[in-house]
Amino acid sequence: MVVAQTNKKKKRRKKESLEHKARRIGIALVVFFVVLALDELGLLANAFGPVGAVYASFALFLVPYAIAGHDVLQKAWGNIRHGKVFDENFLMAVATIGAFAMVLFPQTEPHMAEGAAVMLFYQVGEIFQAYAVGKSRKSIAAMMDIAPDFANVERDGGLAQVGPDEVAVGDVIVVKPGERVPIDGIILEGATQLDTAALTGEPVPRHAEAGDEVISGCINMMGVLRVRTTKPFGESTVSRILELVENASEKKARTENFITRFARVYTPAVTGAAALLAVGGGLLTGAWADWILRGLTFLVVSCPCALVISVPLSFFGGIGGASQIGVLVKGSNYLEALSEVDTVVFDKTGTLTNGTFDVVAVHPADGVREDELLELAAHAESFSDHPIAASVRRAYGAQVDQARVGNAAEESGHGVCARVDGREVLVGNAKLMAAHSVDAPACDVVGTILHVATDGRYLGHMVIADTVKDDAAQTIGDLHAAGVRRCVMLTGDREEVAAVVAAQLGLDEYHAQLLPADKVEQVETLLADEEGHHKLAFVGDGINDAPVLTRADVGIAMGAMGSDAAIEAADVVLMEDDLRKLPLAMAIARKTLRIVRENIVFALAVKALCLVFSAVGIANMWWAIFADVGVMVLCVCNAIRALK
Repeated sequence: MVVAQTNKKKKRRKKESLEHKARRIGIALVVFFVVLALDELGLLANAFGPVGAVYASFALFLVPYAIAGHDVLQKAWGNIRHGKVFDENFLMAVATIGAFAMVLFPQTEPHMAEGAAVMLFYQVGEIFQAYAVGKSRKSIAAMMDIAPDFANVERDGGLAQVGPDEVAVGDVIVVKPGERVPIDGIILEGATQLDTAALTGEPVPRHAEAGDEVISGCINMMGVLRVRTTKPFGESTVSRILELVENASEKKARTENFITRFARVYTPAVTGAAALLAVGGGLLTGAWADWILRGLTFLVVSCPCALVISVPLSFFGGIGGASQIGVLVKGSNYLEALSEVDTVVFDKTGTLTNGTFDVVAVHPADGVREDELLELAAHAESFSDHPIAASVRRAYGAQVDQARVGNAAEESGHGVCARVDGREVLVGNAKLMAAHSVDAPACDVVGTILHVATDGRYLGHMVIADTVKDDAAQTIGDLHAAGVRRCVMLTGDREEVAAVVAAQLGLDEYHAQLLPADKVEQVETLLADEEGHHKLAFVGDGINDAPVLTRADVGIAMGAMGSDAAIEAADVVLMEDDLRKLPLAMAIARKTLRIVRENIVFALAVKALCLVFSAVGIANMWWAIFADVGVMVLCVCNAIRALK
């Protein structure tokens, strides 16, 4: 609770600081335009005379300059003292102080207005940039609010409100309506609707009841829940997400690193060029004032603010945009890699398929109804806890009356034998039928065949198989439409099962009967086929997928039901097991990179043009303001599009 309150206070202080700066710059702008009006209307000249007006203008323009730019001057001086000379603060300080210093050259036109304007509009651009960053951070900041402040733990017959990190594994906690689930666990009592929007991006609440897993960060919308915790707070879903979000900004894309290196070389280079321009031109022509002014204008134009600000902001906006749809990207480097993916490799079970057994076909014998076949099989399997037995009972759909069942026994590896309504019922594979002298026909449908017979008479069979996810086929189609060249499936399942799934989904290729080590080897082979900047992404959910997720250019894990190992190894996490989010995330990544390239080309082109114009004396300080602040604002506006 104390930590949470402290964080809120910090947020409030930051917000007040920004508001204070906006008010300060607003006051400076008002003062600036008043002084500019007095100067342009000739009122200063009337009051002080032509010469006195220059010095009055100097003093009056210093007021808005000092109000707006004192923090920039302080930063520049502080950086110089610490050996970090060449940055945008240094460029602004030198250029603006130089513009005011032109008052020492009486034969030239004064430039105090331009000097004050450069600092003012630079600060306006900074405020605009801060607003843009705040807007881009909104979705991620909302995610940071999912951390619960407390947990209600059952202790000594009552409820004790403690910090989430004080709850041990196995403790029973109570989650009241409107509260966030503080720790992952299993619901012991209660039923509710869970708001998972902050985690998955899905607006539709999810039903949960006794026996269901519940993850931290969800909001309990209805009834009171008793939950037995299964993880410590540090390993819970909400903690993992927050840790990933906090670390995302540390992993920079190649483009970001390039801009950082570029700025380190570029800034001292243009400073030297400006000094050479001013000194060289002055020595050659003797028109020192004119060439010093050109050098100062050159400095303002050359300021790399547009690149240094807009490129990281674009990537941050892209990560924020992905989080809005329930996709967590662990860093801008992975966002950049995702934009270059042209091969997507999928695990099968749990990724393309549901990972559970279901009855996919029922083939009754002549004279036998389908519902009759399911009823007998469900009752015979009523005492079994095998996943196949559970799938049969789900397919039956009605309540099983165990009073009708007697002498139920499992024959290991073969099936079950039970008496239902006094009749002997066999449910199992062909070996069970053969052992009881029942002829069982073959079936063309791929899957586990479950035959049913009663009193030696064959009644038909069911096909049990892992079913393809509803969104899998659409995802493959969307990926192909988005330009993905190959969609590949890797599975440890049988060849015939893999072939059916691949054909059903429209996959380009598949590889079956693979061990975890074989999957890594297969990915290595696929990676060798990649050319240029093209990347390979692997999508998986299980512990056995962790080595492959690590080896791929981009590892993508299914977050809702995926294993902890897979999520840790992955670079991108689909917070809900919805494959349709994958092509959407790739579209966001490509849009982000397109915006980054647009900003780089636009900023460099405008600056190069204005640098040439300033060097030959065409561009003045007002041109410089546009080349610096104007370009920065336009690039920032473009960067915000990555969030949408």
